Formats: sequence, structure tokens, C-alpha cells
Amino acid sequence: MGLDARVKPVGVTEEGAMTVPEDPAVAGWYRYGPVPGSPAGSAVLVGHVDSESGALGEFAALYDIRRGDRVEVRRAQAPPMVYLVASRTTVPKDELPPSVFRRTGDPVLTLITCAPPFEPERGGYLSNLVVTAEPVRG
Repeated sequence: MGLDARVKPVGVTEEGAMTVPEDPAVAGWYRYGPVPGSPAGSAVLVGHVDSESGALGEFAALYDIRRGDRVEVRRAQAPPMVYLVASRTTVPKDELPPSVFRRTGDPVLTLITCAPPFEPERGGYLSNLVVTAEPVRG
């Protein structure tokens, strides 16, 4: 899908929001949840769609992703994990469903980036694009 980003672990801010790497070429893995390839739960990767200068970030590729598209996560000490996109939805930033961060249930990969509308006077992007992908069973 054209997204090729290094991944680093991220946590939460003092306000309780998930942190996002400042560099739009880097993805953040939510370290308090499952890793990609875990047998259960939602492995969350997050990244910026663009930089403050307007240059596109790696996660801008999510705007073009569709159901059935293939996502591959390369891992340092294990074979790559392959997923197929099952859904995509846009939600207000303050309304991410708790299921995005679940640690139980069927395994999924959840990819999150900013989505329009963009209103600088209100802090930037007001929504998130949430893409959910299911592992391909070998």
C-alpha cells in the first residue's frame, strides 16, 4: 500500500492520549497493548498523515487503503505478519472506541492516523481514520 515506516514504541501523554512520534516517517506501536502477531487483541500502530510544513507522512497512504488490501508488518525476531484490511472508518478524535485498544479477542492490526476536517484554530485535525486488518491464516 506504499506505507514503509520504522516503528517505535509509544505510550500515553499526561492527559491519557496515546502519543504519536513527531517524525511523520515513523510509526508508533502502542506498547501497552499486543504486538503485531500476538494471538489475541488489537495491535495498534499510529502515525501522522503530514508534518507541520504540510509534507506528507507515511500514514497518508491509509487514505487510499481499501477492504481486502494486504498489509505486511516486518518484525525483527520473527517472520513478517500479513493482514488483510477488513474495515476503515473515520471517528472524531475524542471518540476512538475502546475496542481499538483491547487486549483480548480475535487478533487484529489497527492503524490510526489523522483525518479531516483540519481546523488549526481547534488544534488541527478533528478526526481519526481507523483501519482494521485481520491476520492471514497460513
